[in-house]
Amino acid sequence: MISVPQKPQVNGEQPAKKTSPWRVWILRIAFALVAPVLLLVLLEGGLRLFHVGYSTALMEPCTIHGQPASCYNLFFPAPYFPPGIIKAPQFFSIPAMKSQSTYRIVVLGESAAEGDPDPAYGFSRYLEIMLRSRFPGAKFEMINTGMVAINSHVIRDIAQQLAAYQPDLFIVYSGSNEVVGPYGPGTVLTSSSMNPALIRTSIFLRSTRLGQLLTTASSRRSEWRGMEMFLDKQVRADSPRLQPAYRNFAINLKDIADSAQNAGAHVLLSTVATNLRDSAPFGSLHREGLSVDARNKWDSLVRQGIALEIAGSNAEALQAYESAAKLDDQYAELHFRMARCLSALGDYAAANGHFVRARDLDTLRFRADSRINEIIRSVAASSGPHVQLLDAQSLFAENSRNGVAGNELLYDHVHLTPLGSYLFARAAYSDILKILPQRVLSLANGHTDPPSEVDCEALLALTPYDRSRVASEMIERLQRPPFTGQLSHAEQVQSLMFRAGGYAQNPQETAAQYEWAIAQAPYDLTLHAKYGLFLFNYNRNASAQQLILARPNDAFPVFLPDGTQIR
Repeated sequence: MISVPQKPQVNGEQPAKKTSPWRVWILRIAFALVAPVLLLVLLEGGLRLFHVGYSTALMEPCTIHGQPASCYNLFFPAPYFPPGIIKAPQFFSIPAMKSQSTYRIVVLGESAAEGDPDPAYGFSRYLEIMLRSRFPGAKFEMINTGMVAINSHVIRDIAQQLAAYQPDLFIVYSGSNEVVGPYGPGTVLTSSSMNPALIRTSIFLRSTRLGQLLTTASSRRSEWRGMEMFLDKQVRADSPRLQPAYRNFAINLKDIADSAQNAGAHVLLSTVATNLRDSAPFGSLHREGLSVDARNKWDSLVRQGIALEIAGSNAEALQAYESAAKLDDQYAELHFRMARCLSALGDYAAANGHFVRARDLDTLRFRADSRINEIIRSVAASSGPHVQLLDAQSLFAENSRNGVAGNELLYDHVHLTPLGSYLFARAAYSDILKILPQRVLSLANGHTDPPSEVDCEALLALTPYDRSRVASEMIERLQRPPFTGQLSHAEQVQSLMFRAGGYAQNPQETAAQYEWAIAQAPYDLTLHAKYGLFLFNYNRNASAQQLILARPNDAFPVFLPDGTQIR
């Protein structure tokens, strides 16, 4: 036998061990996974180091009247909207220091919560006036984050970030945009992904500097065209795509309630009021599978019903519509026509059922439907002792003609009139009284009943001039699709024209109302801003002075309504 000489060991050296091939592959796989992540982290860090892109945090450090504060970041909505479209709320800020006498209220929601068409007369302003007048020794900070076109995916992030700012109360008025807002099944703003994990991953990636760079490079800039942008995004009531949207809304609403309670705040979750009586469906589709013969017969019956309705024969018209419904009861506008006939016949309960059905079948889903409000009620009931329900849907029905909400409380499909804002604020005020801490209750001026509508509007300086101005703005808005396609369009415009022309007041009286209101609240920036805009056509120097007083700090530029920068 031939012996193989062994390599001599030197100084106790151990023989080399062979590396396991499995270990080699594990190391290779780990490197293949870690290296790209490390590269992305380095790229992100480099972009931040060289100030490429922008922060998408909700708040940024700032100074208000010489005091440290946090101000709303205009780039916060960027991850939720296409390039070129960044919707923003009214400017808001939060002082760095919170005194013992301060009660901090955060309003969450979409454009209706913001107070559109004019936030100066939204429900948050009415509520602020009520609290301020009854508790003059306290300081109520009203932080209205309402924003056009957003939905609960955005509101959830707002709530979670504001939970760090010592809130006392969240008021949530949300649900109108779950289908058409970001990540909804009928949106044009983002993808329509329905998986919560994918949605949140997408938001995170789009908020990074690298994500911003890639999004800007790969996307065409868009232009905001309002509700007209969604005309080709119809979604049927029985679409399977709605179920994930409902589920996501429930998850987001629960997360909002949990974030608030974990921060020690109370929550008022409100159902969403919609205009049932005076706002017809925006879109209708026939049921799937309807044969040509059945469709022709349906069309004939509906034409017959329309002719009878125009002639004032509502009972006969209703019979024709009911016959059509036996062929196809999925067409939203048909239910609206049936509801109008039933109302004319005095059967308001049955009419209400068809008004609700017309809204729920609307295929351009700009209004919260019955399922959305069911979810709100369910989350309010199951989210703990610090979450209460404010049932705006029932409140508006109780204060409407024949129990069906219409244009006395809502300008269009969802936006509140001054009366609607007052009623909502009064209901919220009553709920807030039950949860105000003793440190605030002790500062009441002797009685805590809510101020009247007249008193509130005097303190808001809601003048006849402003009522007419806002109604005129709404008329202009309704001259574009999808409003022009509504069955109720002519009546809506006529109602608004009556409002726009129904208020007469000379400029001296308007100015006197503003000056009185400002004397009651000299530091109310909104009053100064609205007065400055009013004065522009009469006294531009006085207008400029008021607009300067409306600035939150000296760094803010001031522009006259014609675009002239004055400071």
